[in-house]
Amino acid sequence: MPRETATAAMLAIGDELLSGRTKDKNIGHLAEVMTLAGIDLKEVRIVGDDPHMIADTLNTLRRSYDLVFTSGGIGPTHDDITADAVAAAFGLAVVEHPEAVARLSANYASRGMEFTPARRRMSRTPEGAGLIDNAVSVAPGFRIDNVFVMAGVPSVFQAMLESLLPNLPVGEPLKSRAIACPFGEGDIGDALRVIAKEHPNVVIGSYPKFDGTRYSTEIVIRSRQDAEIAAAGAAVESMLADQAAR
Repeated sequence: MPRETATAAMLAIGDELLSGRTKDKNIGHLAEVMTLAGIDLKEVRIVGDDPHMIADTLNTLRRSYDLVFTSGGIGPTHDDITADAVAAAFGLAVVEHPEAVARLSANYASRGMEFTPARRRMSRTPEGAGLIDNAVSVAPGFRIDNVFVMAGVPSVFQAMLESLLPNLPVGEPLKSRAIACPFGEGDIGDALRVIAKEHPNVVIGSYPKFDGTRYSTEIVIRSRQDAEIAAAGAAVESMLADQAAR
């Protein structure tokens, strides 16, 4: 019997995301990785640097999905409050993780740099958390229960996510097929709705395009089963042929 597909959500943290100062790159990367890993990313939320909002949102997400990934707010400065907010969500104390202290201390020593109190802040995790490896800049992320807390810097976020993949509940990847449609959505909407109802095991999306003169549509069919995609694709192609013949 096939394993049930795991679900996931993401919480992106930072005032800079909401102000537009920083353009998020982590959401798209996580979505791509989850699709290839056969994990359904169901929801993404963005919150500012408000510890109560972070904790409340995290509690909602972690109780709703199998996995929750966060990005941002675990650096060395005063506004890096994610560790404290995550600890509050779980009702845990924040402590210096001894392994994180050892990794950071050795890293700065090897570079001839002082292990300042600010840099030491990056060793703080909720009590009992496990570490997430960081092959880029050493400072680790952490995991507590089904929540994975990672850096906001895209290269670091990507490295941390890569280190997690071997231990995630991967499933069958979601596959897709795109079909170019020369008609606008208004011309095919009713027929496409019928096809979607007749093929409940696929997801059919329609994406309008405009070239400055006329509208067209890209129809995308998604499923984990090749046969389901083929059957729905054949129905769409037949519908488009009928539309062209009118």
